[in-house]
Amino acid sequence: MNEFDIKAAGWDLNPMHIERSAAVAELIRKRIPLNRSMRALEFGAGTGLTSFLLQNDLGEIIMMDSSTEMVRIMTEKTKGADAKNLKPLFFNLEKNDWEDEKFDLIMTQMVLHHVDDIEGIILKFHKMLSPHGHLAVADLYPEDGSFHGMDFSGHRGFDPGQLSGLLKQHGYTNISHEKCYVITREITQTSIKQFDIFLLVAERN
Repeated sequence: MNEFDIKAAGWDLNPMHIERSAAVAELIRKRIPLNRSMRALEFGAGTGLTSFLLQNDLGEIIMMDSSTEMVRIMTEKTKGADAKNLKPLFFNLEKNDWEDEKFDLIMTQMVLHHVDDIEGIILKFHKMLSPHGHLAVADLYPEDGSFHGMDFSGHRGFDPGQLSGLLKQHGYTNISHEKCYVITREITQTSIKQFDIFLLVAERN
């Protein structure tokens, strides 16, 4: 059982998760021309918050996660909401290649900093997108490591300018980024910090 299996049951009880997802979804609507004919993927969907918020803006949405408990929660939520276009899927994209249909939109929220091979996942996204399909990435700006703690083995956020350069190298165009949310987190009993989140959008050549 990984850390996200443990966190799954209480994930939607955190108001910040709801508020952050709403901010990301709203900015995706503003920056990408969504329609009901689009097939979308939410990578690292967690409990599917972003997908649920965009379910009426898109066609089929595959909600992919590598946590069995997160997928279980998503499955319960989709049944309860009768959300026929939302499809939970247990799949580890870091370890496996996607051989199914392509997507018109790939979106991911606060997941990329957990991925070891950033260039590798960007290349996979490119292969999975239809021509002129869109990528939307919400993640942390560079931070000092206090967001997760010093024992965290992932990335301490990203410079969206550098990330844009990497995307450009691998066949993405029309790249833009902007701040979309601020997380306020208690670091210690006497210390509270704010962490800025960006949304980066790009188009596949």
